[in-house]
This record gives sequence, structure tokens and C-alpha cells, in this order.
Amino acid sequence: MTIELGFSTLILIVVASITGLTRAIPYFLFGGKKELPKTVHYLGTVLPASIMIILVVYCLRNINFTTFPFGMGELLSVGIVIAAQVTKKNAFLSIFLGTACYMILIRTVLPI
Repeated sequence: MTIELGFSTLILIVVASITGLTRAIPYFLFGGKKELPKTVHYLGTVLPASIMIILVVYCLRNINFTTFPFGMGELLSVGIVIAAQVTKKNAFLSIFLGTACYMILIRTVLPI
């Protein structure tokens, strides 16, 4: 199946326009010196932590505690992330160390 160059270009223009529009909408609605609505301010303070909790639960949902390795790779990695975040307070470092720990553990120490 071949797609003509003109059709591909049109698709790219439409996708780029929609992406640009969706990114510009907040500036149109809340730009300038307008005060942010209380709901938007509240969501801005609550959603980041909520999203992180949802991601952690999603990542840990399939741990099987009844068979080897009993979730040790995941739990050790979570522990390293928590320790790094408490001591260094650097999200990038915490994520990097947790991911590296998990990858090393599942590839070398705890292969399934």
C-alpha cells in the first residue's frame, strides 16, 4: 500500500496543527494577567502526586509474591527510589537509580 506524498503532507499538517492548537489552548484561556480559577490551581497542586501514585500502583500491580523471586526486584528498586528521594531530593536521580537497579536485578541476579 503506497500513500501519495501530498496525502502524507496533508496528514502531517493536520496533526501538527491539532497538536499546536491543543498546546496553545491554555495560553488562550489563562494567558495574560487573568487570575487562574481556584479549580485549576487546586488541580495543579493535587494532580502531580496523584499521577505518581497511580503510576507506582500500575507498575507494581502484577507482582507475584507466591513464586520466585517474590517481587524482590521491584521492592528493592522501590526502596532505592525512596531512599534516594529522601536523601538527595532529586527526582531524576531517584528514577535513574530505581530503573538501573531493577534492570540489573532482573537481568543478572533474579532472572525469571
